[in-house]
Amino acid sequence: MRASRSPGVCSDSLSQAVIPVGLELHPLSTFLQHWFAGGTPELSHLNAAASEHGLVTGSGAPLSFVVPSAAGQAYEESAFRTGEIATRPGNRHDLFNALIWLAFPHTKAVLNRRHIAALKEARKLGSAARGSMRDALTQFDECGVVVAGCCPDLWQALCAHRWREVFVARREELLRTTRFLVFGHASHDALAVPFVGLCGKALFVEVDAAWLSLPEAAARSTLDARLAALFDTRNFSPRDWQPLPLLGIPGATADNQRPDYYDDARQFHAARTMRPGSSPGNR
Repeated sequence: MRASRSPGVCSDSLSQAVIPVGLELHPLSTFLQHWFAGGTPELSHLNAAASEHGLVTGSGAPLSFVVPSAAGQAYEESAFRTGEIATRPGNRHDLFNALIWLAFPHTKAVLNRRHIAALKEARKLGSAARGSMRDALTQFDECGVVVAGCCPDLWQALCAHRWREVFVARREELLRTTRFLVFGHASHDALAVPFVGLCGKALFVEVDAAWLSLPEAAARSTLDARLAALFDTRNFSPRDWQPLPLLGIPGATADNQRPDYYDDARQFHAARTMRPGSSPGNR
């Protein structure tokens, strides 16, 4: 594990990390493993998968992964207008972005469409500001974590930073009732070389026992549809995301099997007191 950074960090914003030969996926990234069956996937393999499933970006343009040009258009606009996703060969960050497009295609398309809608609205008003909606979309796209569970009070305990209650005292219940799926591609990139303080932006999606018993691919497909509908109908702000220390998730590291792991204040600090009138957002 790398040296610690400031608590709450998601990852480097523009990773230049080169994919090593025989990349070993972090436990929180193993749902992407089947795309590595023949080794690290090349652009041709990624495009074949996108074509096979008829995937599209936010405009309905056919999805394709391309080597970025020197004078390329902004990422979201290019994806929307042409369907092309700039993907640097051999770049770990871009590879994980492509894989999340394949794993959650409907959600990624909706995020792209909402980005462009917000951008067009801002330009119509003569504003160059990104706005809270686009900031929220970017944060979730880069660092989002879906907490899918049938026990909302566990989620409320996480929001209150009652780490030992959730991850120690109620660990068995958590494992039975809750799944953590890392959506953010920058988080997957960072998990390849994890560090103390690595934190995601979490969103709770309530599910039932039937969903929890689904095979992994079917559960992810169902969740993709739920997330797409959620992002299609709600306006989010950065305050809606709950900070979640990724290395505290059961299975993320063997170290967190020890109860005293959650005494590390660099990762598991007390909740901040909200000012009167502040929005609790998703929390």
